[in-house]
Amino acid sequence: MSAPRERELGRLLVDYAHRVHARGWVANHDGNFTAILRRAEPGSRPRAQDVRILATPTATSKADVTLDSLLVVNLDGERIVGHTRAFGELTLHLCVYQNRDDVGAVVHAHPPHATALACSGSRLLDAPFLPEAVVSLGPRVPTVPFAPPGAPARQALAPFVRDFDAVLLANHGALAWGRDLEQAYLRLELVEHVARIALLAVPTGGVVPLS
Repeated sequence: MSAPRERELGRLLVDYAHRVHARGWVANHDGNFTAILRRAEPGSRPRAQDVRILATPTATSKADVTLDSLLVVNLDGERIVGHTRAFGELTLHLCVYQNRDDVGAVVHAHPPHATALACSGSRLLDAPFLPEAVVSLGPRVPTVPFAPPGAPARQALAPFVRDFDAVLLANHGALAWGRDLEQAYLRLELVEHVARIALLAVPTGGVVPLS
């Protein structure tokens, strides 16, 4: 972390990592976060080496993430800076960046209510029921079919990236992205919020979808 831009973004990444741990959205080494440090020149064909992505390390509790533990990778997932290793789900983040030029950050965690829906096979978020959620997340939060880590998981996610800003990952957790870390984090927060509401509504008849 030498350049001012890297230090500033690094502090934000550490802050959000600590937040998700404090909120109980991760346990053990769960969750991962990335943010764009440098993009390819506008109008040019992006090359992997032209893009720099700041990332949290693998095998580290989000409560223990520090500036020194962060690493920088390129669009191929190759480490450029740092002594720690990249997490295995980095391919999901790279899939988002390669398909969305407007995205500056991706966050992944296991918030309990959203993850419960992702693991149950329920599709309670497939229809809109809160206007505010539609404004921030779109008409639905789809569930990406389960796939093993690596190329299969990336292939499963790819069809959803252009049309959505947050998804549930079947038998896994939730993934959200945005123009910056704040927007990506707030989208993840909203996914967990609407998932909790949907589950609380089940005993009384379930949510009534909007037209």
